[in-house]
Amino acid sequence: MRKLYLVITLTAISVAAQAAQSAADKQDAPVFKSDVALVKVDAEVLDAEHRLLGGFRKEDFRILDNGSPQDILYFSQGEVPLDVLLLFDISSSMAPKLRKVAASAHAALAELKPGDRAAVMIFWRKTELITPFTNDLSAIEAAINDRVLQRTLGGTHILGAINDAADYIRHQPRGDHRRAIVIVTDNHGQMSGKKNTAVKNLWEADAVLCGLQVRFAGETALLVARRITPSPAGLAMAWIMDGENMTGVAEKTGGDLLKGDDAGAQFTELMHRLRARYSLYYAMPKGKAGEERRIKVQLADDAQSKNPQSRVLARSGYHLPGS
Repeated sequence: MRKLYLVITLTAISVAAQAAQSAADKQDAPVFKSDVALVKVDAEVLDAEHRLLGGFRKEDFRILDNGSPQDILYFSQGEVPLDVLLLFDISSSMAPKLRKVAASAHAALAELKPGDRAAVMIFWRKTELITPFTNDLSAIEAAINDRVLQRTLGGTHILGAINDAADYIRHQPRGDHRRAIVIVTDNHGQMSGKKNTAVKNLWEADAVLCGLQVRFAGETALLVARRITPSPAGLAMAWIMDGENMTGVAEKTGGDLLKGDDAGAQFTELMHRLRARYSLYYAMPKGKAGEERRIKVQLADDAQSKNPQSRVLARSGYHLPGS
């Protein structure tokens, strides 16, 4: 009987027992040596237009850990239950965008399936947990209607909120769910100094960060103009010049950032991509507890030649667990 154990401070599993090689050859079933600790990486493949590509097999991927190639011991793709934390920006800049937020919220609930769970957090300069993880969709919908869509507050600490959300997930009991934070924001905020901490917490939580960028028409151009035009008020616009957004952090977790006018369709696409991800496992290298290691997931040469403009989204690192 095969047993799997989660190592909480990492995305890793200890696996004991043997499986017959013949069964593995027939079914691509995993074959593990006794007491092997595994690193798990979820990945997706996109084309040049940021569209999802599918149909890949284990031999189509290549993993480097601190630059060294790794054997992929187990590979899977399929429906798994989701734990999705919905993180809503309710800062003042979101006031004219609540209609789009409402559309995305309803789309999120429509995409949840039996076995999935959701939680709701809101943020401005502070972060507040509204509803802990639950499969009660009526409670989620009530929380969104009552606490997300009714008011906006103050400034925006995007990375501080992501850090808090990741820390919350990190302390939840482990299970077989795929974990994700989906942040709904206009994606421009004030400095919070939480970038490195947020990435570390996301890696340790085994959570991918995906973003739904909600902006009104012309807002992006206005922000660019403000970045290159001196402000008459001197430092009044400094937070835009030196602000922070979620983009770099999402990339380090292998997450998507979707933009556009149809917030509901974007949310549906995000949920589809979360479910369609590939899971790859390889043997954890030895090293010091807490050591940061870098991961790079690529397509193998043959697969890359067939998809020359494709790229793989996967988390870029992890920390070795303590003893």
